Amino acid sequence: MSGSSAVSGAAPCRFAHYFVICGIDTETGLEPDELAALYQWLEADRQGRDPDTAATGENFEQSPLKRTFKSKVLARYPENVEWNPFDQDAVNMLCMPKGLSFRTQADQRDPQFHSFIITKEDGSRTYGFVHTFYEEVTSPQICSAMQTLYQMHNASTNPPSSSSSASSSSSSSMDSLASSLDETDSPTSSSSSSSSRRAGVYDSSRDTLYVSKALCLITPMPFMLACRRFLSQLHRAVTAATAPPLPLESYIHNILYEVPLPAPGRSLKFHGVYEPIVCQRPGLGELPLADFPLAEAFSLLGVENLVQVFTCTLLEMQILLYSQDFQRLMTVAEGITTLLFPFQWQHVYVPILPASLLHFLDAPVPYLMGLQSKEGTDRSKLELPQEANLCFVDIDKHYIELPEDFPHFPNKAEFIQELSEVLLSFGISANTGAPPRTRTSPGSTPSTPGRERKTVAFRQLEDDGRNGNLAGEELAVLELLQGNATLERLQALTKRTGVTVARVDALRAGVKAQGTEGQGGRTAAEEEELRNAKLNIQLREVFASRFTTMFADYEAFVIQSAPDLESWLTNREQMHNFDKASFLSDQPEPYLPFLSHFIETQMFATFIDNKIMSQWEEKEPLLRVFDSRIDKARLYNVRAPSLRSSSYQRCSILKESAQAIEQRLMKIDHTAIHPHLLDMKIGQGKYEQGFFPKLQADVLNTGPPNNKWAHRTATAQRRKDRHRQQTEHLNLDNDLKEKYMQEARGLGKNLRQPKLSDLSPAVIAQTNWKFVEGLLKECRMKTKRMLVEKMGREAVELGHGEANITGLEENTLIASLCDLLERIWSHGLQVKQGKSALWSHLLHYQAREEKLEQQQAESAVPHVPERRKSDCSIAMPCLHVSLIQDMRHIQSMSEIKTDVGRARGWIRLSLEKKLLSQHLKQLLSRQALTKKLYKRYAFLRCEEEKEQFLFHLLSLNAVDYFCFTSVFTTIMIPYRVVIIPIKKLSNAMTTSNPWVCVSGELGDSGIMKIPKNVLEMTFDSAFRPHTHISALFKCQNLGKLTTVQLGHDNAGLLAKWLVDCVMVRNEITGHTYRFPCGRWLGKGVDDGSLERVLIGELVVPSGEEDSGRACRTPPLQRSPSQTRRISITALSGRGYKPTSAQIQEAIGEAVNNILKHFHKPEKERGSLTVLLCGENSLVAALEQFFHYGFKSARLFQKTVFVWDFVEKAVAYMESADQMGDLQETAEPLGMTCQSLCHYVNAVNSTPRNIGKDGKFQLMVCLGARDRLLPQWLPLLVECPVILRMYEDTALLRDRTTVNALIGVLETLHDFPITLEASLVKGIDL
Repeated sequence: MSGSSAVSGAAPCRFAHYFVICGIDTETGLEPDELAALYQWLEADRQGRDPDTAATGENFEQSPLKRTFKSKVLARYPENVEWNPFDQDAVNMLCMPKGLSFRTQADQRDPQFHSFIITKEDGSRTYGFVHTFYEEVTSPQICSAMQTLYQMHNASTNPPSSSSSASSSSSSSMDSLASSLDETDSPTSSSSSSSSRRAGVYDSSRDTLYVSKALCLITPMPFMLACRRFLSQLHRAVTAATAPPLPLESYIHNILYEVPLPAPGRSLKFHGVYEPIVCQRPGLGELPLADFPLAEAFSLLGVENLVQVFTCTLLEMQILLYSQDFQRLMTVAEGITTLLFPFQWQHVYVPILPASLLHFLDAPVPYLMGLQSKEGTDRSKLELPQEANLCFVDIDKHYIELPEDFPHFPNKAEFIQELSEVLLSFGISANTGAPPRTRTSPGSTPSTPGRERKTVAFRQLEDDGRNGNLAGEELAVLELLQGNATLERLQALTKRTGVTVARVDALRAGVKAQGTEGQGGRTAAEEEELRNAKLNIQLREVFASRFTTMFADYEAFVIQSAPDLESWLTNREQMHNFDKASFLSDQPEPYLPFLSHFIETQMFATFIDNKIMSQWEEKEPLLRVFDSRIDKARLYNVRAPSLRSSSYQRCSILKESAQAIEQRLMKIDHTAIHPHLLDMKIGQGKYEQGFFPKLQADVLNTGPPNNKWAHRTATAQRRKDRHRQQTEHLNLDNDLKEKYMQEARGLGKNLRQPKLSDLSPAVIAQTNWKFVEGLLKECRMKTKRMLVEKMGREAVELGHGEANITGLEENTLIASLCDLLERIWSHGLQVKQGKSALWSHLLHYQAREEKLEQQQAESAVPHVPERRKSDCSIAMPCLHVSLIQDMRHIQSMSEIKTDVGRARGWIRLSLEKKLLSQHLKQLLSRQALTKKLYKRYAFLRCEEEKEQFLFHLLSLNAVDYFCFTSVFTTIMIPYRVVIIPIKKLSNAMTTSNPWVCVSGELGDSGIMKIPKNVLEMTFDSAFRPHTHISALFKCQNLGKLTTVQLGHDNAGLLAKWLVDCVMVRNEITGHTYRFPCGRWLGKGVDDGSLERVLIGELVVPSGEEDSGRACRTPPLQRSPSQTRRISITALSGRGYKPTSAQIQEAIGEAVNNILKHFHKPEKERGSLTVLLCGENSLVAALEQFFHYGFKSARLFQKTVFVWDFVEKAVAYMESADQMGDLQETAEPLGMTCQSLCHYVNAVNSTPRNIGKDGKFQLMVCLGARDRLLPQWLPLLVECPVILRMYEDTALLRDRTTVNALIGVLETLHDFPITLEASLVKGIDL
């Protein structure tokens, strides 16, 4: 984060650490930039040529004025600072990211300002502020070298079209990246020059040559505005007609040694060459320092776009900023990271990516990087290594491209509204920026005239004074217009024709107004600065207040399990630090998609780590501020009433925060010592207009001897050292702790900032090796997390933390696995094709395999595809296991429109089929293809790591995922239905017309008539024939299957049919369900049923155990099996009879299961039908209860069913009612009696032929749904019919047992029981 973390307490409080000058070294002369050579090396490596032969020779095709040359650090003062060692390579590279550039008097030579940041290994930051200007070249050697280069360039490009040669580019994919090496101008410099000579041409006899030079201040804190003003005053002193009041050494010495950092909560005034400069630092309880103008970031992107980019940053996606202007890159990057408070970006952060580091775009980790665009380069020409998870931000064109399906920030619309109101209160329009695009739209911007006009309009808006961030540049624009004869003539012409050029007039008026003093004696510039500071803090407060609201209760979910810091650090990886499931269950529903992703990020994990560590050591500054805000909110009890509401709470402290800044800037707390004459040799560094003098090193390398605040710092430092020595005795060794922390915080931390020095191929290989190790570690962590979450209770018993995983959380984990696979597949790509590297690899594989298949077909060699063993070896035809087949399933889905979407669909399908590891192994087994597509250092070409990676993925086969079925709910899926009859007791075939209706969690198939000619015969292992009916039908995804209705129309001679079971298989995912039946269908046999509702169970494919795809998730319950059915309904003497105690226990168990079902979160409940009608269900238990002591067997008579007793009881009640016997019964009892009769008659009059047991099942389900069962039982018990039909020992005749049963059933009244449509079809109630 900016500010607080940038300077540790030990760092002495100097405002600036170094003053640096970069430019051309006249002694070594013109050296071609080695970065360009390195680039040729990388490019050759990428194209598979020998890189060493490619990296020789210079590029003469390009005009020397457009080429880059090596810059050097010419001087730095002081030589070194103990607590912030000078990194020469990094500073040189970031001061002049494009190297030296040359100009002639015909070219635009406006000075430029930009800033940069260097992140150290420990995460601390140093800021650099650079003022680049052009200085005349006086060295004759350099002028003649440039002349020679120009002649060679002319010779190599025979047609003398020097301007076109600069743009000649090869077709290579990285060329657009390499083009950033070319010199580009600032956005304003493209205007035509008034000089008669053509730009880009050089002749030493006629032209004056200029070269870029950079003045840089390196500071511990980002006082951007103060440094910018100091450097521009220094440059003004060089170009002014008269010498400055004092030698430049005095001002530089002053800022290096005599200007202190402002104390927290204080302001400071120090002196530049011409005017005083004021800066202020926030207090300890305020948001940390951030000096980059947020107004500019919002104006450049527009509020909505900026919020979207901010969301991508929070979710740790890859973010690439793209602009011609280095300072814009820095402004947007720092703006976004500033707004993350209280969180901090934990990954690669390079707001200005030097051309030599372009291979870092290949990094398979989250990053936030800025890339300089070349003028006129279209986005479509920019080939990036990976785009599946990339947020691309084109700052100059004001538009963004977003990754597919990422969640919105909570309350996004209200949030944008509040930000827009803050901007409008400062007179800034909030509607800048083109609407965001997701990856589905084409990447390039259509270059229509309308679009161009829009861009110009945007540029004008952004330069406009209303934005309050470019006041100084208005003057420059006005000067440019006034100094340009063509434009002046054009303006005069427009005035004559009656057209007004309002923009220039408004500029004139604005500049005049600015010349006058601001209110309170402040200059217009100071007024502007105050306004910007107030706007900055108000925008940041709106963001901070969102997090304060969202995470107000986060402390309650932090798990503090370790006794001390040492044991916590040692076991960090095994520990659960945050109760994610409970936290999410406490959040409003609309927030969940975002929060479930966010709490999985590294920045959130680090935030929680800091919270836990604050028990043992001082609180991290951002955490301290955040916690104090939450405490304050609690004090005012803001959160309590709206704990779970998703209503938007606006920020309430905008005014106070702006006032604090205003007071500091109005009342200066500290004024630094004025610059003064130094003890230096007279005559050295003589003033010469337009040239920056050679400074006297001896006076600038040492500070003043008697500096009171330096002394203060030394005392503080000694105190700190003593304290550290004590804590080292008491606590862990600091280096060891840092090592633990690096490891504890995982991937990306050690790669936050690529090393900018020594960019040899070996270093690049080392970096890539780090990426490979990091990816493997991330894969291990992710698969472990997915397993632990999914295995639930079993894992908890083994000590792996909390059990429950919501559907939402599972989806988040799978999405992050998809993202990891995309990053692995895009690491070290040779040539990029399409947005998804994984899908591109799969397509290459598919093309090769199909070609091979074709060749085999022609040569007539039978190709036997791998088969998955039959799930029920007799009934189901084999399902082919084929990577290509799964790809074809995905390709045929019209719902998926993009390559990234197809890759994700394929991963989900493979995971659900437990084939992900096997498929990827098969894909990578074609080594020739992998070598063609990937560079040597790519993850996929590291054999050992690849094996481990596939092994980690294989472990996911231990659990069942329905991540494909549950996500793609609208697709059409083919289902195969097989009906298996019992041969010994019935006809293998039937003359009637059978039908089925399959139901699942997402709907049902409707009634599907099965044609008669689908009788199939298969043979088992003993070659016995088996006959069954098999049919294939297509319908919309049914989700997990729950029930099958099976029936027939009883037609023909062989209508009676004894069915063993029905098998249903999803032909895409391969999931097979078995629906046991074990009953007859037919009139005059069993209970006379012509249709039955069967409950399904998922079948574990045979042979899974040995293939490592065994499933540990317990199976669903199913329909009551054949043995139990027959024992209840057939002759009483046969089969097993449960005791009364067992029956009562079964009822208790069945009711308990239903209660547990309703206590689970809604998304995890599963099927209620199973609990009502399955094997150990409520219906089965009540059936046993009614059967105990039932006189069902009669000699020479047909079997009597429990339903017969219910019908007789109802008939008795109806006749008694007609005779008036029930008149004197209590009113409620009479009503209950009517309801029982009404329900039984409704069940009897249903058009369905569901048989007597089916009718009893239906009555129990309806009674449970409408809370009537406990009221019906006493009526049946009191009815005289019971004496005829039940023994004395029957449970139904035992009053105590019946009352206990009523009590148990009443516990179901608190829950809303809803019945599946397949159970209540045709009932009119």
